[in-house]
Amino acid sequence: MKNIVVLISGSGSNLQAILDATANDHNGRVVGVLSNKENAFGIERAKKVGIDTAVIDHTRFESRLAFDYALIEQIDAWQADLVVLAGFMRILTNEFVQHFRGRLLNIHPSLLPKYKGTNTHQRALDAGDTEHGCTVHFVSEELDGGAAIIQAATRVERGDTVDSLINKVHKLEHQIYPIAISWFASERITLENNRVYLDGSPLADTGYLYRV
Repeated sequence: MKNIVVLISGSGSNLQAILDATANDHNGRVVGVLSNKENAFGIERAKKVGIDTAVIDHTRFESRLAFDYALIEQIDAWQADLVVLAGFMRILTNEFVQHFRGRLLNIHPSLLPKYKGTNTHQRALDAGDTEHGCTVHFVSEELDGGAAIIQAATRVERGDTVDSLINKVHKLEHQIYPIAISWFASERITLENNRVYLDGSPLADTGYLYRV
C-alpha cells in the first residue's frame, strides 16, 4: 500500500475529496497532512479521521530552501510514496522537486498548457474560451510544466463569471484528483521522459481527458 502525504494551506476541499476516495482504497492511504498555516481548516479535516498532521510555518525560516528542507524531513518521516499538493500556496524549490521527482502531484485550474500561473479563470474569460477546466500533473522545476496525467473540461457558458468558473472547476478537481492518485497508488501510471503512461500506453501531452 502506498503512503500518501498531502500538503495544504487552506480549507482543504480537495483534501476532503482525497480522504473520502482513499478511505476504503487498498492501494493507497493518506498517512499525513502537512500545512504551512496553523489555522488551515484542512488540518481539522485530517484530525477528524485520525490522520497525522504537522504545521511548519514558513515565516519562521530564513530562506525558502530552509523551509523546504524542513518539509522534506517531515514528509520522509512519514515514508511517503506520493506527495500531493492540494492548495499548498508556496512555490517549491528545485531541491524539493528533485527530491520527490516522479512522486509529486499538483492540480492546476486550467487546461494546461493553457494559462500557467495565476488568474486562470479570468484569462479564460478574457480569451473567449468555450471550455475551461483543470489538470492533474507531475510537478517539475518549470512552473505548471510537468507532464499531464488527467484533465477535465467544462463548457464556458454565456454569463459565466470568475466565481461561477471557480465553482465549476472545483467540482471537476474533486473528481479527477482522486482518480490520478488511485492510478498512481495502483501503479497504473508511470512517468518516462516527461511523458505519462497509463497501463503501459503513452498518454497525449495533455493527459487523459475525463468527460463528465
